[in-house]
Amino acid sequence: MKRNIVIAVVTAAALVGGGTATALAVSGDDDDASTSVTRTDDDRDDRDDDRSDDDGDRAAAPGDVTAADAIAAALKHTPGTAVSAELDDAAWEVDVLGKGDTWHSVRIDPDTGKVLGSSEDDEDDAAEVRAALKGASVTAEEAAKAAAAKGTVVSVDLDDDGDDRGWQAETRASGGDERDWDVALTTASVTADRDDD
Repeated sequence: MKRNIVIAVVTAAALVGGGTATALAVSGDDDDASTSVTRTDDDRDDRDDDRSDDDGDRAAAPGDVTAADAIAAALKHTPGTAVSAELDDAAWEVDVLGKGDTWHSVRIDPDTGKVLGSSEDDEDDAAEVRAALKGASVTAEEAAKAAAAKGTVVSVDLDDDGDDRGWQAETRASGGDERDWDVALTTASVTADRDDD
Protein backbone atom coordinates (compact mmCIF):
# COMPACT_ATOMS: atom_id res chain seq x y z
CA MET A 1 0.00 0.00 0.00
CA LYS A 2 1.28 3.42 -0.92
CA ARG A 3 0.06 4.75 2.41
CA ASN A 4 2.45 2.45 4.29
CA ILE A 5 5.33 3.44 2.02
CA VAL A 6 4.57 7.10 2.66
CA ILE A 7 4.50 6.50 6.41
CA ALA A 8 7.87 4.77 6.20
CA VAL A 9 9.30 7.68 4.19
CA VAL A 10 7.86 10.23 6.63
CA THR A 11 9.35 8.29 9.53
CA ALA A 12 12.75 8.12 7.84
CA ALA A 13 12.62 11.86 7.09
CA ALA A 14 11.72 12.58 10.70
CA LEU A 15 14.63 10.50 11.96
CA VAL A 16 17.11 12.06 9.54
CA GLY A 17 15.76 15.57 9.94
CA GLY A 18 15.69 15.52 13.73
CA GLY A 19 13.75 18.56 14.87
CA THR A 20 14.51 20.72 11.86
CA ALA A 21 12.02 21.64 9.19
CA THR A 22 11.95 19.03 6.45
CA ALA A 23 10.10 19.00 3.17
CA LEU A 24 9.92 15.89 1.05
CA ALA A 25 8.16 15.07 -2.18
CA VAL A 26 7.61 11.45 -3.06
CA SER A 27 6.16 10.34 -6.34
CA GLY A 28 3.81 7.38 -6.43
CA ASP A 29 3.58 4.55 -8.94
CA ASP A 30 2.90 5.19 -12.59
CA ASP A 31 -0.24 7.17 -11.80
CA ASP A 32 1.77 10.34 -11.05
CA ALA A 33 0.16 10.71 -7.62
CA SER A 34 2.48 12.69 -5.43
CA THR A 35 2.82 13.17 -1.76
CA SER A 36 4.18 16.15 0.07
CA VAL A 37 5.28 16.14 3.64
CA THR A 38 5.89 19.07 5.91
CA ARG A 39 7.53 18.69 9.28
CA THR A 40 8.10 21.60 11.60
CA ASP A 41 10.55 22.08 14.44
CA ASP A 42 8.88 20.69 17.53
CA ASP A 43 11.54 21.62 20.13
CA ARG A 44 12.02 17.99 21.17
CA ASP A 45 15.64 17.66 20.01
CA ASP A 46 17.00 16.94 23.48
CA ARG A 47 14.10 14.90 24.83
CA ASP A 48 14.88 11.31 25.75
CA ASP A 49 13.14 8.78 23.54
CA ASP A 50 11.61 6.23 25.94
CA ARG A 51 11.15 2.97 24.11
CA SER A 52 10.22 -0.60 24.87
CA ASP A 53 12.05 -3.50 23.20
CA ASP A 54 9.93 -6.65 22.82
CA ASP A 55 11.22 -9.37 20.47
CA GLY A 56 13.19 -6.74 18.56
CA ASP A 57 10.15 -4.54 17.83
CA ARG A 58 10.53 -1.01 19.10
CA ALA A 59 7.52 1.15 19.94
CA ALA A 60 7.46 4.57 21.51
CA ALA A 61 6.31 5.00 25.08
CA PRO A 62 2.99 6.83 25.23
CA GLY A 63 2.90 10.41 26.48
CA ASP A 64 -0.07 12.27 27.93
CA VAL A 65 -2.00 12.21 24.63
CA THR A 66 -4.15 9.09 24.26
CA ALA A 67 -5.01 7.39 20.99
CA ALA A 68 -8.48 8.96 21.16
CA ASP A 69 -6.94 12.40 21.77
CA ALA A 70 -4.56 11.95 18.82
CA ILE A 71 -7.44 10.95 16.53
CA ALA A 72 -9.48 13.97 17.63
CA ALA A 73 -6.51 16.30 16.99
CA ALA A 74 -5.89 14.77 13.56
CA LEU A 75 -9.55 15.14 12.57
CA LYS A 76 -9.59 18.75 13.76
CA HIS A 77 -6.58 19.41 11.50
CA THR A 78 -7.76 17.23 8.60
CA PRO A 79 -11.51 16.52 8.42
CA GLY A 80 -12.56 13.07 7.24
CA THR A 81 -12.81 9.56 8.64
CA ALA A 82 -10.00 8.30 10.88
CA VAL A 83 -9.10 4.76 9.86
CA SER A 84 -6.06 4.07 12.04
CA ALA A 85 -3.79 5.53 14.71
CA GLU A 86 -0.45 4.14 15.78
CA LEU A 87 2.15 5.34 18.25
CA ASP A 88 5.42 4.98 16.38
CA ASP A 89 8.78 6.77 16.49
CA ALA A 90 7.74 9.14 19.27
CA ALA A 91 4.61 10.37 17.44
CA TRP A 92 1.07 9.29 16.74
CA GLU A 93 0.48 8.49 13.05
CA VAL A 94 -3.23 8.92 12.25
CA ASP A 95 -4.55 7.90 8.81
CA VAL A 96 -7.58 9.89 7.69
CA LEU A 97 -9.70 9.15 4.63
CA GLY A 98 -10.78 12.49 3.19
CA LYS A 99 -13.00 13.31 0.24
CA GLY A 100 -12.81 10.97 -2.72
CA ASP A 101 -9.79 8.70 -2.60
CA THR A 102 -7.52 11.10 -0.75
CA TRP A 103 -5.68 9.70 2.26
CA HIS A 104 -3.98 11.89 4.85
CA SER A 105 -1.37 10.80 7.36
CA VAL A 106 -1.24 13.21 10.28
CA ARG A 107 1.58 13.11 12.86
CA ILE A 108 0.60 14.14 16.40
CA ASP A 109 3.00 14.89 19.28
CA PRO A 110 2.23 12.35 22.06
CA ASP A 111 3.05 14.88 24.79
CA THR A 112 1.26 18.01 23.57
CA GLY A 113 -1.28 16.88 20.98
CA LYS A 114 0.17 19.35 18.46
CA VAL A 115 0.17 18.45 14.78
CA LEU A 116 3.78 17.83 13.76
CA GLY A 117 3.10 17.42 10.05
CA SER A 118 0.88 15.76 7.51
CA SER A 119 1.01 14.17 4.09
CA GLU A 120 -1.56 13.16 1.53
CA ASP A 121 -1.83 10.54 -1.18
CA ASP A 122 -4.41 9.12 -3.57
CA GLU A 123 -5.15 5.47 -2.80
CA ASP A 124 -7.28 2.92 -4.57
CA ASP A 125 -8.66 1.19 -1.45
CA ALA A 126 -10.97 4.00 -0.32
CA ALA A 127 -14.07 2.20 -1.63
CA GLU A 128 -13.21 -0.91 0.40
CA VAL A 129 -12.78 1.13 3.56
CA ARG A 130 -16.03 3.03 3.01
CA ALA A 131 -17.83 -0.30 2.39
CA ALA A 132 -16.40 -1.76 5.62
CA LEU A 133 -17.60 1.26 7.59
CA LYS A 134 -21.07 1.31 6.04
CA GLY A 135 -23.56 0.93 8.88
CA ALA A 136 -20.85 1.35 11.51
CA SER A 137 -21.74 3.48 14.49
CA VAL A 138 -18.38 3.23 16.30
CA THR A 139 -15.59 5.53 15.14
CA ALA A 140 -11.86 4.93 15.54
CA GLU A 141 -11.86 7.44 18.39
CA GLU A 142 -14.68 5.58 20.18
CA ALA A 143 -12.94 2.23 19.58
CA ALA A 144 -9.75 3.64 21.15
CA LYS A 145 -11.72 4.84 24.18
CA ALA A 146 -13.39 1.45 24.56
CA ALA A 147 -10.09 -0.45 24.31
CA ALA A 148 -8.48 1.90 26.85
CA ALA A 149 -10.33 -0.04 29.57
CA LYS A 150 -7.93 -2.93 28.80
CA GLY A 151 -4.67 -0.91 28.96
CA THR A 152 -2.87 1.95 27.26
CA VAL A 153 -3.88 1.92 23.59
CA VAL A 154 -0.83 2.12 21.30
CA SER A 155 -2.69 1.44 18.04
CA VAL A 156 -6.18 1.16 16.59
CA ASP A 157 -6.84 0.09 13.02
CA LEU A 158 -9.80 -0.86 10.84
CA ASP A 159 -9.85 -4.51 9.81
CA ASP A 160 -11.79 -4.41 6.54
CA ASP A 161 -11.03 -7.99 5.45
CA GLY A 162 -13.54 -10.84 5.37
CA ASP A 163 -16.67 -11.19 7.45
CA ASP A 164 -15.08 -10.20 10.77
CA ARG A 165 -14.83 -6.50 10.02
CA GLY A 166 -14.18 -4.25 12.96
CA TRP A 167 -11.63 -2.21 14.81
CA GLN A 168 -8.46 -3.84 16.09
CA ALA A 169 -6.67 -2.25 19.02
CA GLU A 170 -3.37 -3.01 20.65
CA THR A 171 -2.84 -2.14 24.30
CA ARG A 172 0.20 -2.09 26.55
CA ALA A 173 -0.08 -2.83 30.25
CA SER A 174 2.05 -1.00 32.83
CA GLY A 175 4.44 -3.98 32.88
CA GLY A 176 4.96 -3.71 29.12
CA ASP A 177 2.80 -6.68 28.09
CA GLU A 178 0.97 -6.08 24.82
CA ARG A 179 -2.46 -7.48 23.91
CA ASP A 180 -4.65 -7.31 20.83
CA TRP A 181 -8.38 -6.61 21.02
CA ASP A 182 -11.31 -6.58 18.64
CA VAL A 183 -13.80 -3.72 18.97
CA ALA A 184 -17.20 -4.15 17.29
CA LEU A 185 -18.19 -1.57 14.66
CA THR A 186 -21.74 -1.22 15.99
CA THR A 187 -21.55 -1.80 19.75
CA ALA A 188 -17.96 -0.92 20.81
CA SER A 189 -17.83 -4.21 22.70
CA VAL A 190 -14.21 -5.25 23.31
CA THR A 191 -13.14 -8.89 23.04
CA ALA A 192 -9.73 -10.52 23.06
CA ASP A 193 -8.35 -11.06 19.57
CA ARG A 194 -8.55 -14.76 18.71
CA ASP A 195 -5.18 -14.64 16.93
CA ASP A 196 -3.40 -13.05 19.94
CA ASP A 197 -1.33 -15.69 21.77
